[in-house]
Amino acid sequence: MLADLRDAVRQLRKAPGVTATAVITLTLGIGATTSIFTLVHQVMLKSLPVAKPEELWKIGDKVRCCNWGGYTQGDDGDFSLFSWEAYRHFRAQTPEFADLAALQAGNAQLGVRKAGSASPAETRNGEFVSGNFFRTFGVQPWIGRLLTDEDDVEGAPPVAVMSHRIWNEKYGADPSVVGTAYQINGRSFTVVGVAAPGFYGAKLAGWGMPDLWLPLTAELVIDGETARLKRPNQNFLNLIGRVRPGVNPNTLEAKLKVEFHDWLAGHVPDMEPGEKQLWSQQTVRLAPGGSGIEVMRDQYEDGLNLLLIAAGCVLLVACANLANLMLTRGLKDRVQTSIRVALGASRARLMRGVLVESILLAVVGGALGIAVAYAGTKVMVTLAFQSGSQANYVPLQTAPSWPILLFALGVSMLTGILFGIAPAWITSHADPADALRGLGRSVGAGRAWTQKGLVIAQIAVSVVLLSVAALLGKSLRNLEHQDFGFETKDRYIAWINPMLGNYKPEQLEPMFRQINERLLQIPGMRMVAPALYAPLTGDSWNNGIRIAGQPEPGAREDTGAGFVRVMPGFFEAIGAKTVLGRPITENDTATTRPVAVVNQAFVNRFFKDQNPIGQHFGSGKIKYAGTYEIVGVINDVRYMTYDYKNPVRPMYWLAEAQTVQFDDPAYRSGEIWSHNLQNIVLWAPGDPPELEKQVRNALASVDPNLVLYGVDPYSRVVSADFRQQRLIAGLTTLFGILGLVLAVVGLFGVLAYMVERRTGEIGLRMALGADRGRVVAMVMAGACWQVAAGLAIGIPLAVLAGRLMTVHLFGVQPGDPAMLAMATVLLGLVAMAASLIPAWRAACVEPMSALRAE
Repeated sequence: MLADLRDAVRQLRKAPGVTATAVITLTLGIGATTSIFTLVHQVMLKSLPVAKPEELWKIGDKVRCCNWGGYTQGDDGDFSLFSWEAYRHFRAQTPEFADLAALQAGNAQLGVRKAGSASPAETRNGEFVSGNFFRTFGVQPWIGRLLTDEDDVEGAPPVAVMSHRIWNEKYGADPSVVGTAYQINGRSFTVVGVAAPGFYGAKLAGWGMPDLWLPLTAELVIDGETARLKRPNQNFLNLIGRVRPGVNPNTLEAKLKVEFHDWLAGHVPDMEPGEKQLWSQQTVRLAPGGSGIEVMRDQYEDGLNLLLIAAGCVLLVACANLANLMLTRGLKDRVQTSIRVALGASRARLMRGVLVESILLAVVGGALGIAVAYAGTKVMVTLAFQSGSQANYVPLQTAPSWPILLFALGVSMLTGILFGIAPAWITSHADPADALRGLGRSVGAGRAWTQKGLVIAQIAVSVVLLSVAALLGKSLRNLEHQDFGFETKDRYIAWINPMLGNYKPEQLEPMFRQINERLLQIPGMRMVAPALYAPLTGDSWNNGIRIAGQPEPGAREDTGAGFVRVMPGFFEAIGAKTVLGRPITENDTATTRPVAVVNQAFVNRFFKDQNPIGQHFGSGKIKYAGTYEIVGVINDVRYMTYDYKNPVRPMYWLAEAQTVQFDDPAYRSGEIWSHNLQNIVLWAPGDPPELEKQVRNALASVDPNLVLYGVDPYSRVVSADFRQQRLIAGLTTLFGILGLVLAVVGLFGVLAYMVERRTGEIGLRMALGADRGRVVAMVMAGACWQVAAGLAIGIPLAVLAGRLMTVHLFGVQPGDPAMLAMATVLLGLVAMAASLIPAWRAACVEPMSALRAE
């Protein structure tokens, strides 16, 4: 084997051009595959960095965010979010869990500063967790201590645990942080410890990763009247526990279902009419929890699988290309091989030598591919998770780890075998008599067909990659250029969070009026409109609708509608069109009747064939059906950043100045919370200079404690909603181009070799009267039928691939003729261009020189 290795090194050094081509091709192919696998491993295969993750199980098998009200959940009744009361019931009734922890499904936005400091509060992400959270995962403190059950009781001194990342990056790893009091949303908390390095919590998400962990009961301190903790129908917790050894998961799941039904049965008197019909159909499922709450996997799984397949296709094209390269070189060295056979070399010996050379090339390409994968993964993480002025921390490790290195090694070995097996087999079957008699001038039919077959396979795979890239590209363009129902040109979004300032409800509306006045003083500012959420900024609230004068809807009837609270001028600021009636105005005050503006989808759902103006509706309960009077209808504005294939859902907008006094604590809490407007839409034509600085100064003049995250152009905000689609489309296009280049190089190599081997034949043809045009036509005909054969195989495969990836397409059909034609024409033109060089060389053969060479 060592002799084979030395011989392989000598052979590669003798052909630096071939070696460099092979190594570069392998580096790109293996690097692309390894970089995608790095993300697949991090997002889909990696366990939580905790003790014995295989013992962890979660109650609920779906990923839901972030709050779900009521005693029913989802169309299938599959509960995955739970209330604090339900969590305590499970924990008390299920000794099969050594520990059962709860964590907030979303995140808590916090304003943090050292107690007694006059500096502005710094924004941090928080997460409410049960007192046994860290104990459940077997996590140890880095310094100080972690939360305990004693911290998670009402009246306990407010404490918090800091993540090691934020302690190191923002506080300089200062040990004095532990034991120091901090103001968190205006309340005093003591940081009691720092979690171990690498522990990011129990869920992996692309947003809101926790900087601080707070006890669940601290929600009562932070959120006050709006706290969800004591409301049994407010589901906002994920549950994950460590199961005792020997417990059967199926048996445990059956017991949990009984426990859950017992708990629901105790709340039947509190349920709404529709819930009373469906509560008995609600269920829970137990799922493996070693990977935690897989928010990111749920979001990116389909896209990563698609990219991994595309990268694998590029690697296969590279293998076919290199197999042709090695085969061509082997055929050139047939005399040498024949001499070896004549001297007694066995077939196994010859095959082993070629395979060692192939594997050596692949290992070198794999080693360089790791560097490409490292850089590529960093770029992909940046593209996938960058978020304008709001930086996101994503706990993905882009550096090569042992699983990644082993994957790269395995792919390299497999690649070496794949592209080496055909040349090794053909080389081992060399006939020494033919070569020694000088009959190696023409290519044997079997060998030619092997080379041509590899080229055809390359072209077929390239057609698939190019057509998929074209479909995804067109789908992305359709997504980004659809009619959203509002304008983004010259508009900006200022991101704020009044909840961090601990304002009283009665302070909010006057404060937003002052903000409007100060911002309108900025030169070039045309309109200002604060809103709970602006369109496509990532959220809206949702309620079930009840119509005045109509009976309680059926249990399974879809009555959902989103709602947002806004200041006057909002619709004008975003460029929405009033279809009927009027928008919310300055006349809609605290002393006038509560009004609402609805969209066209709301009218079509609840007031079809009726005049909606003057109609009344409410949310949740039939007794609230007359709460709001409809005064206007606007066009359908797309709000949510998902479900783009579905029509715009019903929505309504309420006035910030108006408050409804609900008698239900949950509705009263939601009413208070909804007045904390999170976005300010700015209409500022002409791109005012230093706009963010001017906005920051204006807000500080109203209240220095008001937190501004940043100011982003609205077009960038909308563009950011399509990061995932853009990443998938961009990488697929890159893989398609790479596959095209490799396929064309393979075709060029086969034709060039064919011309070289047929030099004598071409010279004889020209001596007998064939002109250059006929020679060029002969070579081009050989190229054309290979390309045609590849297209004949590739086009049906491309249609099939399009059907399999329908979930990624928007406004384009899987077998779109235009996209297939584009891919076909592009590949055909490039292939023909690559064929011209060998054809021209053949036409330039001098007959006498060729015959003398014979």
